[in-house]
Amino acid sequence: MKNILVPIDFSKSSEYASKVASKIAKKTGATIYLIHLIELPKGVIDIASTSKFSIPESMLYLRKIREKILLFRNQFFNKSIKVEYFIKLNNPLDGIIKYADKIDADIIIMGSKGLSELEEITIGSNTEKVVRTSKRPVIVVKKDFEKFKLKNLVFASNFKEENKVVFDKFVHFANTFNSKIHLLKVNTPANFQVTSETKQEIQNFISDFNLEKHKINVYNDVSVEKGILNFSKEINADLIALSTHGRSGLAHLFTGSVTKTLSKNALKPMFTIKV
Repeated sequence: MKNILVPIDFSKSSEYASKVASKIAKKTGATIYLIHLIELPKGVIDIASTSKFSIPESMLYLRKIREKILLFRNQFFNKSIKVEYFIKLNNPLDGIIKYADKIDADIIIMGSKGLSELEEITIGSNTEKVVRTSKRPVIVVKKDFEKFKLKNLVFASNFKEENKVVFDKFVHFANTFNSKIHLLKVNTPANFQVTSETKQEIQNFISDFNLEKHKINVYNDVSVEKGILNFSKEINADLIALSTHGRSGLAHLFTGSVTKTLSKNALKPMFTIKV
């Protein structure tokens, strides 16, 4: 892992994301790239071209933003971590995806509030859009983790062939931290499968991978989302991982709708990869 992109808006949630990014960077030696995006009205090319901003006001505004980023960097990242920063005029989704490609980010780490309808409209919805759109792994952080660790990781899946590429990326991430992977399939009343068959299905899925520390788990619950959350709580998981198809409203398991629900409700960091 070489490059980590962290979008910041100076909110508490972006502070939480930065703390997690800092701990990962310390372990991996990765460079942190902070990006602050300024979304302008449609048709506006730059701040100075708007009637509300004169050129001196624009320069002052950008200078104040730069000062805030430098203070933010010094507060959440020590000198042993290499930190770069960008201030870009772009909407959050396009800006994050564009600059993740530009720096060839190995992972995007984002905060997400989602505590109220208003907050969900702002940063929460932006986070979900990135999760559904990004071809790169995204970690969503919703709370403060002073003692953030990556000892027990849950990989929830339907363990179909299409998820092997996703799992391969996740295994590389887990191996970096010598984590134990808890492979999880949730049985629901509507989609029930005999435990022995499910375990064999999971065993076949992982046969091509070199997993040192892992455990196969079949968990029964009323819904996939509740099963993942309840199981993760029972084992005190440090992170929940699953794939997303980048779309919602599908009936089968582990689609964008499940990822979207979990990103709103899971307090543990969420690791998502688009199929």
